[in-house]
Parts: sequence; structure tokens; C-alpha cells
Amino acid sequence: MRAGSETAVSAMSISSRMKDDTTRIRMLVAEGEHAHQDFKFAVSDIRKIAKSLSAFANGGGGRLLVGVKDNGKIAGVRSEEEMYMVEAAASVYCRPSLTLENRVYHAEGKDVLEVVVRESECKPVCALDEGGRPWAYIRIADENILASPVHLSLWKNRKKERSVMAYTEHERHLLNLLDKCGELTLNQCCRQGRGMTRKRICGLLADFIRFGLVEQIFRNHTFYYRLA
Repeated sequence: MRAGSETAVSAMSISSRMKDDTTRIRMLVAEGEHAHQDFKFAVSDIRKIAKSLSAFANGGGGRLLVGVKDNGKIAGVRSEEEMYMVEAAASVYCRPSLTLENRVYHAEGKDVLEVVVRESECKPVCALDEGGRPWAYIRIADENILASPVHLSLWKNRKKERSVMAYTEHERHLLNLLDKCGELTLNQCCRQGRGMTRKRICGLLADFIRFGLVEQIFRNHTFYYRLA
């Protein structure tokens, strides 16, 4: 094959790849932000990125699209430094650290970074705040929400792999309370807990959720608990 023909084939290959990249990014952007996808116009706050990574890792996984505005407009990654900041968020500002899958797409003449976060087997994954304190997050709809104490108990209890739950007066009282009231916040459960500690009630609610007796719902930025 002559040099001119090789150049033409190479140009066609690049053009086809760019078209494929644009198609994929447009398809993802069309989904909008949701429980498993978040848009980032720019990486300006490494701790905010760590929160998103924590939320995805503690749930069913997800992806960041860096270089995409909240309204879905493709703005493009501004510099390679943003890519390094995402990696730093995963390795330095997440505990335990996370391994990401990154790919750069060239769409509409701009680079978009796709960051894939797999669900962690070591929950909770926490993001460090300005003081170095770890906080675990979960993803609800298109928001990163601070995990509740019940989430923490649930993750802890799952490590025990218990197949049987005790049914004492405490369990009976809490279930009857939820049956009577319909739904309660954790604070309300604690106030009517007949002397049970907050830690004990968190553990019970976590067990109830794990065994399908109780469900946790999020409404108006508050977690509620009700019989399933």
C-alpha cells in the first residue's frame, strides 16, 4: 500500500473513532445525572470528587463525566491536572483507597474524561474532610448524601454474615413501635426506645433492614424507617 493510501486509511480510522466517541458521550449525557452518574464541569475541589467516589463505591458503582456541565453541555477537560486530581481523590482522599477505570473520549472537538467507580467490597468507603476526618456517603438520585449511622451498622453487620436474628423484648418493642407509628426517624426511635442506646437501636434497624423487615427511605433530606 502506498504512503498516500495509508494516510487516507489512518485519517478515516481517526474520524470513525471520533464519531464513535461523540456518539457514546451523547448517549451518556442524554441519561442525565442519576444514582450512577454524575457530571463535573471541572475538578476544582478534590474533596468534592472524593465524596462522589465514596458515594458510588458504597452503592452499586457509577461514573463521573468530567468536562460536562450540569445541563449536559460538553465543555471539555481543561487540563491534564484535572485527571491527576481525580486519581489523587481516589488514592489520597478516600479510605480505603479506590482503583478507578479512566478513559478519555474526544467528543464535539473536546476531551471528556469518563471515570468508572466499581462498587467496593470493603464498605464503608469514606472521603476525608478538611480536618482529615472520614465520612461515608451514599448516592440517592443525583445527590451525594452523608450515610446514616444505620448504614454504618448495616455495613458492619454484613461482615458478620449472620443468618439468624435474635428476637428479644428489644426487637419486639421496636417493631411494634414502627407498626404503631408508621414511620420514624432514628432520633424518634431513640426517644421511644425504652432505655436502649442509640448504638443498639442502629444495630437493630440495620438487622431489620438486612432481613427484609424494615425499609429505609429518604425524604426531605431525612432518613425514615418503616415496616417493609
